[in-house]
Amino acid sequence: MPAPVPPLMPTTTRQEALRHLRASFAAAGIDNPALDARLLLLAACEIAGAELAANPTEPLGEDGAKRLAAVAARRLEREPVARILGEREFWGLPFRLSPATLEPRPDTETLVAAVLKTLRAQGRADAPLTILDIGTGTGCILLALLHELPHATGLGIDRALEAAQTARGNAERLGLAERARFIVGNWSAAVAGPIDILVSNPPYIASAVIPGLAPEVRRYDPLLALDGGGDGLDAYRALAADAPRLLAQGGLAALEVGAGQDGAVAGLFAGLGPITVHADLAGIARAVVVAAAG
Repeated sequence: MPAPVPPLMPTTTRQEALRHLRASFAAAGIDNPALDARLLLLAACEIAGAELAANPTEPLGEDGAKRLAAVAARRLEREPVARILGEREFWGLPFRLSPATLEPRPDTETLVAAVLKTLRAQGRADAPLTILDIGTGTGCILLALLHELPHATGLGIDRALEAAQTARGNAERLGLAERARFIVGNWSAAVAGPIDILVSNPPYIASAVIPGLAPEVRRYDPLLALDGGGDGLDAYRALAADAPRLLAQGGLAALEVGAGQDGAVAGLFAGLGPITVHADLAGIARAVVVAAAG
């Protein structure tokens, strides 16, 4: 049973509501209860952080109390805040979510940074590059790269129609629709190549591990985007088989990997070209970049 929603009345002040929410979220075992409480209160009251700081004793009002109680109940059911709000920031850009997409996470920014670092070292950041994003989800990887690479164009593929539609909407809102296309397909079967950059954050969680994941992931992230098969490497095997056909000479394949998977994934791409591994801020290997021999 989820924890009860804290008492929120029209006369409850904003600071009282924050205190109630923090306590309820902490009691429910939710990580970062203070941050979650603040984000939900700002959204429910339709105010900015500066307004909260300036007027913490302002009552919620009838509508604010109802909205805050509703979103608090959803969080106590372990629905992630970003899904409640419908949006998550990635690479400094806002991305809308849908039930068919993963929630963009900071780990994945390591992949974007690795691609940009490699291209800049090669002096190709201003070239008219072509990018293929397999399993595009919200489109966050592709669109972050297009945001940084002004002359690049890209194609995002997802097996879920709703995900492709969500990515297309994000491209339109970010002003990148003219350089990005999104289609529904089974991995790279619909693409002939050659392309300059192949990127992917594929499903990489071993099937047996999924039932033990945090409720925020297990209940709300799409299984199609999580389940990597018996050892978590099924998608990488498919990508490794297709990469030689897809990549242009001197092209890059850049893949997000789960903790501890970098060695196995690098082994699957051995022989295609030099491989570099890039760690996140915690020192965990998160991206494998393969430079196809040219």
